[in-house]
Amino acid sequence: MSDGKRPVSVKILDREYLVSCTQEERAALLQAAAHVDAKMREVRGQSKVLGLERVAVLAALNIAHESIGTRQQLDEVSQSLASELRTLNLKLERQQA
Repeated sequence: MSDGKRPVSVKILDREYLVSCTQEERAALLQAAAHVDAKMREVRGQSKVLGLERVAVLAALNIAHESIGTRQQLDEVSQSLASELRTLNLKLERQQA
């Protein structure tokens, strides 16, 4: 493989999948697979009668919801820090004047 990608085995809900990634991406891929596995087990544990496809979709929705919430929190923190920085810059400009 000339692009440096190698197959990595990940296990999700007792099923093994081979996913190609670079050595630099390997740790993040394994962490992501463990997160997906945990979320799918959580969904499956809440109702034993769900099919695998439904478990996967609900787990994906839960992960997406968490991601959106985290992104919104980061945006709020970023806006707050930008506001504080503007305030500090104004104070600094006043001190220098």
